[in-house]
Amino acid sequence: MKPRTSTLLLATFFAAGCSSPSRGPAPAERAAGAAEAAPLPPPAPPPPPPRPRAPTRAGGALARAPQGDALYLADEDHAALRRVPLPVDVNTPPLEVALPGRPAQVLALADRVLVTIRDPGLLLVMTPDPSRGLVEAARVPLPADAWGLAVTPDERTAVVTSAWTGKVTAVDLETATATWTLDVPREPRGVVVREDGAAAYVTHLTSAALTRVELRGAPAARPVALPTSPLRAPRGKALSASLGYAAALSPDGRRLFVARHALGALGEQAWFGAATVDVLLTGDDQPLAPRRRDGAPAWTAPALADLPVDDVELEVPNTELAPFVQPRAVAYRKSTRTLLVAGEGNDALVELDALAVDPALRPLRTYPLGGPPEQDIYVATLCGAPTGLALSEDESLAWVYCRSTDALAIVRLDGHADVAYEPGPTPFIKLAEAPGSPRAALGRRLFYNAIDWATSGGLGCAGCHPDGRDDGHVWHEAHVATPFGDSVNFLGSAENQPVDDASPGGVPRQTPMLAGRVSAEGPYGWNAQSEDLAARLREGFTLHRWGPGGGGDRENVPRSAALAAFLRAGLAPPPREDRPLTPAERRGRALFMSEAAQCSRCHVPETEYTDRMGYPMPGFAARPGFQEERAGQVFKTPSLRFVGGTAPYYHDGSARTLEELIEKNADRMGRTSHMSKQDKAALAAFLRTL
Repeated sequence: MKPRTSTLLLATFFAAGCSSPSRGPAPAERAAGAAEAAPLPPPAPPPPPPRPRAPTRAGGALARAPQGDALYLADEDHAALRRVPLPVDVNTPPLEVALPGRPAQVLALADRVLVTIRDPGLLLVMTPDPSRGLVEAARVPLPADAWGLAVTPDERTAVVTSAWTGKVTAVDLETATATWTLDVPREPRGVVVREDGAAAYVTHLTSAALTRVELRGAPAARPVALPTSPLRAPRGKALSASLGYAAALSPDGRRLFVARHALGALGEQAWFGAATVDVLLTGDDQPLAPRRRDGAPAWTAPALADLPVDDVELEVPNTELAPFVQPRAVAYRKSTRTLLVAGEGNDALVELDALAVDPALRPLRTYPLGGPPEQDIYVATLCGAPTGLALSEDESLAWVYCRSTDALAIVRLDGHADVAYEPGPTPFIKLAEAPGSPRAALGRRLFYNAIDWATSGGLGCAGCHPDGRDDGHVWHEAHVATPFGDSVNFLGSAENQPVDDASPGGVPRQTPMLAGRVSAEGPYGWNAQSEDLAARLREGFTLHRWGPGGGGDRENVPRSAALAAFLRAGLAPPPREDRPLTPAERRGRALFMSEAAQCSRCHVPETEYTDRMGYPMPGFAARPGFQEERAGQVFKTPSLRFVGGTAPYYHDGSARTLEELIEKNADRMGRTSHMSKQDKAALAAFLRTL
C-alpha cells in the first residue's frame, strides 16, 4: 500500500487572477486582490507519533522496554534494578540502580518504569534520565510484600498484588496514589488485566483457584475455579495446586494460561504430581480442559509407563512428569502460537503448543540453559533457576534471567518453519557476584535445583518452600515399595502410591515454613527426630523423591551444610508491621503469657516461640485418605513466628484458621477451653502479630 501524502491547495493563488506583466491591475482590483491574498495561518503541527506499546502489560522479573533499547531486571537478591542496553554487549556493564528494598517485578512503559518493592510495600514509578539512567518520580505506599504488577490497556491504572498480606491494590498512575485495596486468599502473585480492562485475574502460590478482581464500578474480588491438570487427576478428584507465580493471556485475550504444579497428578514416577499449564476461557471463566470421563480407570500407580498398554484402556496420558519443573515465568509467542515457560527447577526454557487443551502435554522444544554441571554437585554453572523471561520484538530471541547464578541468557528460538533449527551455544553475560559466603552461594543454587539426584527426586527445595515459605499442602508420609526398593517418602496424594502397597494413604505432614524459623541449632522435623538442621536436610534428601535415594555422607554432608547456610542467611523472612498493639492484641498477649493458658511454656517467645520439644498429641482423628498416627507419636512444638500467614494449621492441616485451631484445641496445646469467645478472638489477634 502506497503511503498517503498531504497536499496544500493554493486556492488563493487562482483567486487572485492572472495579469499581464505590462499592465498592473486597477487600484480597486489591487485592493481586492490584497484582501484575498492575506497570509494563510501556519499549518497545524503534525500529531506526535503514537507512544510505543509495552510488549506486555504484566510485570515480571525481566522486562523489555517498548522502544527496544533496554532490558530492565528486578534483582531481588541484590535489592537493585538493572538496566541492560540492547543489543546486549558483554563489554558494557548493566546500569545498577539501588532501591529502597527488594524488588519483585518490573514493567517498562514508554515513558516510565514501574517496580514493586516487597518490604516496605511500595510501587516505584521511575523515569529515564540522560545522565543518571533512571530517577525516581513517585513512590506509592502499598500493603507489605508488594509483588505482582499489571497495567490496564490505557496504562492509567496499575494493579498490584501483595503476597504475604493477601491484598490487591489499584494505583492511579496519573496521581501516583492507591485508590482501593481488597483482601484476597493466601499468597496472591501473578496478575494480568483483561483486554477489555474490565477485570484482572490473580494467581496464588497455595491454591488452584484464581481470583477475579473487578476493575469497573465498585471493586470486588471473587474466586474463579480452574481445576489443575484434570486430564492427569485421579478420577473424581480435584487436585491442589502450588507455585502459581505467573500467567499470560493470548493476544486476543480469550485464553488465560497459568503455569503451576498439580499436586497429586498422575504420571511416570509422579511422587509429588506434575507441572502443568492450565487454560481458562475468559469469555465465561470456564476451564478449557474437561475432567476425566466417568468410568475411566482410577489408576493409583504413578509409574504408568511401565504398565502394559494392551491390558487396559489408558485414560491418563502416558507421559513424563512435565518438560519443566517449578515454573516461574510464562510468555506467549504470537508468531508461532506457542508458550514459553521458564523452569526454575530444571534450568530450562520450554516451548509448548498454546493451542493444546493441556499445553504441558504438547512440548515442542526444550532449550537447556544450565550448562556443564559442577564437578561434584550437579547444579547449574551458567543459568541456574530461570526466573525472568522477555522476548525480542520479532520474537526470534528470548532473554532469560538466571537467578541463582546471577546471569542473563540470550536464547535463539526455533522458528517452527520449514528451515531446520540448529541450536548453537547460548551466550550468557554475568550480572553480579553471588551474595553471601561461597558456601551459602552453593546452597542458593541447590535450593532451587531439581536435578541433583543426591538431594532431589525431581523437585527442588523451592518446589515445596517457595520463597522459603510453604506451599500450604498436606503431604502423605508413606511407605513405598518400588522396583528400586522399599522406603518412606512424601507423596502428593494417596493415588501416587503403588497399587500393591500394603498400607495405602500415609500419615499427614504439612509443609513447614523455613524463612525466619531456622536459626536454632535443633532439633528439627515434625517429630523432633533430627538433631540439627543439616541432619534434617539429609533426611529430606531421602523423603522427597520416588523410592530410595540420596547419596552417602560423602555426597550429602557438603550439600546439607551449604543448604543450611543459605536457609539461615539467604532467605528473607516475611515483612512484619512495626506498630503498637491494639487493645484486643494486648489482651491476647496477656492471655498467651498467662499461667492459666500456659501457651508460652512451650511456645517460648525468646526462641522463635518454640521450645523445640516433642509432645504427644492425643485426640486427633485421621483425616479421610490418611492413616492413623502410631501410638505415642510426639510432635515438636512448631514455631509461631509468622503463624498468621501459614494456614491451614496442625500437622494435618485440619484447622483452616487460627480461630478454628483455638476452638478445636481441646486443651491439647495449653489451656483454652475456659476462655470466652472474646478472649479466644483476642488470642488469635495476638498470634497474627508474631
